[in-house]
Amino acid sequence: MKTMKTLCGVYVGDMKDPNPETRGKVALVDLPFPELGPQDVRIKVAYCAICGSDPHCVGGCFGQEPGSTEPIPLGHEISGVVVELGPEAHHKGLKVGDRVAGNFLRFCGGCYYCQNGQQQFCENGQAYNRPGFASELIWHEDQVYKLPDEISLKEGCLLEPMSIIIRMMDKAQMKAGMRVCVCGGGPIGLLALQTLSLYGATSLTMIEPIADRRELAMQLGAQYTIDPTSEDVVQRAMALTDGRGYDVVLDCSGSAHAAPTLLPITAKGGMLIYGAQYPNDYEMPFNISQYCYFNEITITGVFVAPYAYPRALQMLTRLNLDVLTQTVFDLEDGVAAFDAQLTGKYPKILIKCNPDLE
Repeated sequence: MKTMKTLCGVYVGDMKDPNPETRGKVALVDLPFPELGPQDVRIKVAYCAICGSDPHCVGGCFGQEPGSTEPIPLGHEISGVVVELGPEAHHKGLKVGDRVAGNFLRFCGGCYYCQNGQQQFCENGQAYNRPGFASELIWHEDQVYKLPDEISLKEGCLLEPMSIIIRMMDKAQMKAGMRVCVCGGGPIGLLALQTLSLYGATSLTMIEPIADRRELAMQLGAQYTIDPTSEDVVQRAMALTDGRGYDVVLDCSGSAHAAPTLLPITAKGGMLIYGAQYPNDYEMPFNISQYCYFNEITITGVFVAPYAYPRALQMLTRLNLDVLTQTVFDLEDGVAAFDAQLTGKYPKILIKCNPDLE
């Protein structure tokens, strides 16, 4: 069977654990490479970006036992070039040589949830979840989208995170003039900030502890920033919103420290979206009477992004993606790339999986 060198999580555990015997690690591992099916597309991967969920995955957040040595294939934010099509992969008009990106999940369309308009819970969605930190992968054609000519392969690997932004906007039910706060100036937060600006968000505020990211947020559309390490978040947020709070609060930080502070800055009747990944065992104190009864706020989260990719593809051309595509590591240096990811120094890290593709 053909194999492919792929970045995987091994020795599952917290990647920041100081004990090398229990620390989660990343390594290049030879994994079996699937055969091309009749409706499949073989893609030569150009770039695969590190998602904030990838280190969580190495840490076993999806149910792997701590200390497990079973490789966990990583990478889902990909762009690449079509190199082969199955004999029945023709209903999207894809051709060999097309520059593409796509959805790492294939929603089957036939299970209860797909039939109920809830593709995000597709019972068969993992069937084509193939690792992106590799030189090639095979996806079903349903997952694949041709990139516009004006979008580079570097930018194209942001299609999947952009789909999450579209899902967030759908859930927020955005209207022009809404007061909006984004917590967390990472890739999702910066994409959300730009998109919210296009929606006509007002009092648009970024909560972010890193000064460089606060400055970047101001360049990308934020009207205000809050430094949670030196300012009282609730006090400052209320001052910026005439004491009423924000109509939409979007958490992109995944921080257990930040999560509780967002409840009191959400306006009465407002929407609070916890749009990141949090520690599996984290439970947040929550006053139902205050926030759900008296304030009637809506609290929700975001898992994956159904029905979003065609619109996400259109939005890629509207945003400044340069700031998220400047830091690139080669696949052979993938371990170093993950170490750099943990420093928080870079807004986004891309891994170049084939040196001949730009």
